[in-house]
Amino acid sequence: MKFLEPLIEGRLIRRYKRFLADVRLPDGKEVVAHCPNTGSMRNCQPENARVWLSESNNSKRKLKYTWELVEARPGALACVNTARPNAQAKHAIEAGVIPELGGYSQCRSEVRYGEEKSRIDLLLSGHDSEPDAWVEVKNVTLAEGAQGYFPDAVTERGQKHLRELIAQVANGDRAVLLFVVNHTGIEEVQPADHIDPKYGQLLRQAVEAGVEVIAYKAALMGVDGNPSARLDLIDAVPVNLEA
Repeated sequence: MKFLEPLIEGRLIRRYKRFLADVRLPDGKEVVAHCPNTGSMRNCQPENARVWLSESNNSKRKLKYTWELVEARPGALACVNTARPNAQAKHAIEAGVIPELGGYSQCRSEVRYGEEKSRIDLLLSGHDSEPDAWVEVKNVTLAEGAQGYFPDAVTERGQKHLRELIAQVANGDRAVLLFVVNHTGIEEVQPADHIDPKYGQLLRQAVEAGVEVIAYKAALMGVDGNPSARLDLIDAVPVNLEA
């Protein structure tokens, strides 16, 4: 899985109003890019960081550039576009990269479910011996050293998703929380109790109720010197639930 067009490198000037970022291109031109990330992007927006933008030819778009990647710290890349993880996860599942989710013949996206009127990211069905699997995908970019954390801000929506997953297990199906680790410097994932302790507590309750939690890391390779950056999930990453 890769970007359809070559990415454009620049330098981050600032992110503001959550969804906007000023970027300086190599020719000195300053552009405003869309920042498709509702989180805090903690540790992913250092001043003057190298960033990579995708460019749209859609004349109806207000902003032609989208912020995709950032060099979060020297030698470590992060994908900050939260529209990417669902596609990364689906591609990896269908390619057989995630054995825990193998054997299903059908993968549907954004299926309505639950008492709290949610949409599941991926619904897997058609397995010979396993019940349907309801897969919630979360993007992990907050790194402190080699430790990755989720969430990077208090998330009531994330808490709702965990309650919905618990209900699916009670209904006899599988429920899976899949962390897509979109930061090359992260070697382990754990709940960010120092940011959202309620989420961490509920995540551990969900595991006790039978919700499965797995994490897979993206390669994010091919950026430096290669215009066709890839987003493939390649390696499992440990999930540490110790408080």
